Amino acid sequence: MKRILLITGLALCMVIGVVRSDQPTGTDALIAQLAEIEYLQGNFEQTQKGPDGKTMAKSSGRFQLLRPGFFSWEILAPDSQLIIANPEFLWHHDRDLETVTRRPVVGSEQMAPLQVLGGDKDILRERFTVNRSSDTSWTLIPVASDPGFQQLVLTFSDNTLASMQILDSLNQRVEVSFSNLDSGTPLTAEDFAFSPPDGADLFYYDE
Repeated sequence: MKRILLITGLALCMVIGVVRSDQPTGTDALIAQLAEIEYLQGNFEQTQKGPDGKTMAKSSGRFQLLRPGFFSWEILAPDSQLIIANPEFLWHHDRDLETVTRRPVVGSEQMAPLQVLGGDKDILRERFTVNRSSDTSWTLIPVASDPGFQQLVLTFSDNTLASMQILDSLNQRVEVSFSNLDSGTPLTAEDFAFSPPDGADLFYYDE
């Protein structure tokens, strides 16, 4: 269950977006940096570590991002899962369990790290404080207590996302690195279409 919640949280992150206006330098610089990304796709490797620093789980796969509001996160190892998000719904297809979950994006109470990549500047300013850690790194901290995470660090290289680190509410750390990035191939909303496969158990939380 924790693994599913983590994946869902990561997916929500890439769809919405958030930071705070009392930190104009860090916030505005991050918004400008994110504005360089219209669409992006590539591979990822994700490591989850416990409070003691020991590795708890690893996964890898590929992702696609179309700003604003479209996101795909596909885990290929060690299991097979797919997250698809559009401005309306967040889909989670667990291929091993043959289940499909659908949740509404708008009105979600739980904020999550990748959300800042989606691009709503007003929410970004309201929900987080942002500190520029270096020329290529930003640290985001939720303004109010949040059940999803305590801190998010985004690092860029050559004007695109290189990695991120997430400290969750249980003091577990998630480290995500990106590779084989492609920001030149256009993506469209049709690339993020999803229909539940026949035979899958469906769980819709928006009805």
